[in-house]
Amino acid sequence: QGFEHPFSTMFGAMVYNFYPMLALLLVLVVIFSKRDFGPMARAERRAREEGKLLADDAQPMISEELTDVEAKEGITPRARNMIVPIGLMVLMMPVMLTYTGWGAAEAELPAAGFFEKAFYAIGQGSGSTAVLIAVLTSVLFSMLFYRAQGILRFREMIDLTLKGISGLMPLALLMMMAFAISTVCKELHTGQYVADITSSWLSPQLVPVLVFLISCFIAFPSGTSWGTFAIMMAIGVPMAQQLDANVYLDIAAVMGGG
Repeated sequence: QGFEHPFSTMFGAMVYNFYPMLALLLVLVVIFSKRDFGPMARAERRAREEGKLLADDAQPMISEELTDVEAKEGITPRARNMIVPIGLMVLMMPVMLTYTGWGAAEAELPAAGFFEKAFYAIGQGSGSTAVLIAVLTSVLFSMLFYRAQGILRFREMIDLTLKGISGLMPLALLMMMAFAISTVCKELHTGQYVADITSSWLSPQLVPVLVFLISCFIAFPSGTSWGTFAIMMAIGVPMAQQLDANVYLDIAAVMGGG
């Protein structure tokens, strides 16, 4: 969106991310009070009394091949078998962002120190490449990790990997279309157009509110945060810039709504 330092801009917007903060506060209230309410309370009661993790009319975005996978018999469940691969994937993300953006950091900040270059490189790195390598690294490590413990044979791991890929295809297609819409919105300058036609009546103070509500409207039915970010960042940020609204608050509204 034309930011010179996108990574630091995102961090600057996080202090305005009120909705996620309230959601985390609600989690703490539920944990310490041991009382839930609303749809989540009904879901917990159903799981506890009927053993159903999903409602009868639920329509998960992932295929039944994944939701119907049963735990392997004779294997002792260990938290490390989930925590270590996921932790590795999370760790690889900033590493790969730094790696893919290091060339830009070297060119722009040749005399800077390592940490300053690394911070700049993360903001200039390729997110898609970082995600791909982080996921592949985690999957390959998981295969070796589980094989070393005798949990799965290589044939089983390949079958489960292919099943996971096929099961997530609907979500991948949804993401692909969301990013396509984002690119179209950028090329057509949709944000600037919306700002032009609303500038006569829309107050700059209301822009983050409107962006938040639209982001919620997109995120809840579609079930994808990143798809919402892709679409609304391309529209909401140019709107805020043109209407002289608080851009940091607007970015936080997109992230919170998504």
